[in-house]
Amino acid sequence: MISLPPRWMLFVGGIAALALAIPPVVIARVRATPDPEHAVHIFFDMDFQPKFKTQEPNPLFADGRSQRLPVAGSIARGEGNPDLHRTTGVVNGAWATTLPAGLTMNDAFMERGQQRFNIYCTACHGYAGFGDGTVNQRAMALMSSADGPAHGTAWVQAKSLHDPAVREHTLGAVFSIASNGIRTMAGYEAQVSIEDRWAIAVYVKALQLSQNATLQDVPPEVRDALKSSPVEKNPTATSAAVKAPTATPSKDGVK
Repeated sequence: MISLPPRWMLFVGGIAALALAIPPVVIARVRATPDPEHAVHIFFDMDFQPKFKTQEPNPLFADGRSQRLPVAGSIARGEGNPDLHRTTGVVNGAWATTLPAGLTMNDAFMERGQQRFNIYCTACHGYAGFGDGTVNQRAMALMSSADGPAHGTAWVQAKSLHDPAVREHTLGAVFSIASNGIRTMAGYEAQVSIEDRWAIAVYVKALQLSQNATLQDVPPEVRDALKSSPVEKNPTATSAAVKAPTATPSKDGVK
């Protein structure tokens, strides 16, 4: 039979066990009790670290400054693209009339522009570009309510892309508007990639041409077929009959 240790040893062992349990209890209590004035850092992590704050001296460098000047030739992030044609739609201080280098005009590019246009632009401008999108229709209905605009609604009629002033915009100008917005229209630079914005601009120009084309805009080899079509016999039906872009893609722009 194993004999028990002396009573005094049991007493001391119990006291020691209780003492060892105190730190975890205190730590748990501190971590569970918020204190805005006396933050307790059990683990410092990166809260405290050697560093130089703003305008503090630094003996490591000959001029004694902790803040360093940028290295000569440094370019800020996002500002290193010198291709203004691609990023701004401007060439030699004027709006570009062609696509930037690296983008090729073809059916796939046009279809991509139509897809992106249908996603981002038709809500206000409508599928045909006449400013009759569903959002615009709803907003105009609220504005014309007999009880006045609901909840202080404010809305400006969406612009028709076939307005004579809008048709004057070149390809680069349309790209800039899609990127940065104009008047009450917001820009879509954050939502749409730069390539897709160029594709949208191309599609808008083709859409405008489809609704305002003349016989001279049609390739000579198909003009005879158009002359015998119902549209040619009834010129007033032109805008209603032409519902899709009939522009011919070229390497640089819409022709």
